[in-house]
Amino acid sequence: MTAPNQKRMDLTDWSLLVALSILWGGSFFFVGIAVRELPPLTIVAMRVALAALALGGLLQILGLPMPRDRRTWIAFFGMGALNNLVPFCLIVWGQTQIASGVASVLNATTPLFGVMVAHVLTRDEKMTGNRLAGVLVGFAGVAVMIGPSALDGLVGAGPGNGLLPQLAVLGAALSYSFAGIFGRRFKNMGVSPLVTATGQVTASTLMLVPVALLADRPWILPMPSATAWGAIIGIALLSTALAYVIFFRVLASAGATNLMLVTFLIPVSAILLGGLFLGERLAVRHGVGMALIACGLAAIDGRLFARLGQHRSASAAKG
Repeated sequence: MTAPNQKRMDLTDWSLLVALSILWGGSFFFVGIAVRELPPLTIVAMRVALAALALGGLLQILGLPMPRDRRTWIAFFGMGALNNLVPFCLIVWGQTQIASGVASVLNATTPLFGVMVAHVLTRDEKMTGNRLAGVLVGFAGVAVMIGPSALDGLVGAGPGNGLLPQLAVLGAALSYSFAGIFGRRFKNMGVSPLVTATGQVTASTLMLVPVALLADRPWILPMPSATAWGAIIGIALLSTALAYVIFFRVLASAGATNLMLVTFLIPVSAILLGGLFLGERLAVRHGVGMALIACGLAAIDGRLFARLGQHRSASAAKG
C-alpha cells in the first residue's frame, strides 16, 4: 500500500522529469568529450560559472531580484556544495578512469540512497514496501539496459575499472540524495525555482573557480578545441542551467524521492535518442530494461497498484 502522505506526481511532473532525464543524460556525453582535453576541476568550474551567467542574465531580463539575506545565501552555498561541488567533481574525476556506461549505472543508485535518506530525515517521504521494491526493480532495469559489457567494469582493479573511481561516483549519488532533501527548504522559504537554481550555481561558482585556478592553472593549458568548447557550453546551458530550473520545479511539487527517479530515466533517454538520431540499434535487453523501469516507476507511484487492489476488492465483494 502507498503511504497516505506519500507525494505523487501528476502528468506535468512526469513530463518535466522526462525532460530532465534527457538534459542530464546528455551531461555524461558532454563530460566524456571535455575530459579528453581539460582537467576535471576546470570542467566543473566552467560548467557552473557559465550556467550562473546564463541564469543571472535571465533573471535580469525577467526583472527578478536575487535574495540578499544571509539565511538564503547560506542555504544556496549548502545546496551548491551538495548538488554541484561534491558530485560534479566526483563524477568528472571518476569518468577520467571509468566508462560513461559504468558511471551511469552507479549514478542510478541515487534513488536507493534517496529512499533511505528521505525515510530517516523527513516525515512525509517515508519508505514503503512498494517504493523500496520499485527502486530495486528500476535499478535492475538500468543494469539490464546498460548490458553486461558495462557491468563488467563494476568489478576488478585493472585499468579503467578501479575501485576508487567507482566509489567516487557512488559518493556523488549519495551527495545527490542529501541535496534532494536539503533543497526542499527553498519552497518553504518562498524562493522560486529559477532564483534557487541561479543562487546555487552562483554559490558553486564562488567555491569552485578559486580552487580550479589554484589546482589546474588553466592559463597554462593548451587552448581547447571547438568540440571541447561545444561540450562545455552544452553541459553548462542545457545540462546545468536549464536542467536546474526544472529540477527545483519538480522538487517543489513532487518531493525529493520522486525527483531522484530521474536517474532511472537517464539511460532510457540516452539509448532512445541514440536510436532515433544516431542510427544505433536497439537490442532486446533495452526493451526488457525499459519494461523493468516502467514496472519500478509504477510501483513507486503506487496509483496503478492501488487501482488494481480496489478492482480486486470490488470483484471479491460482488462474488
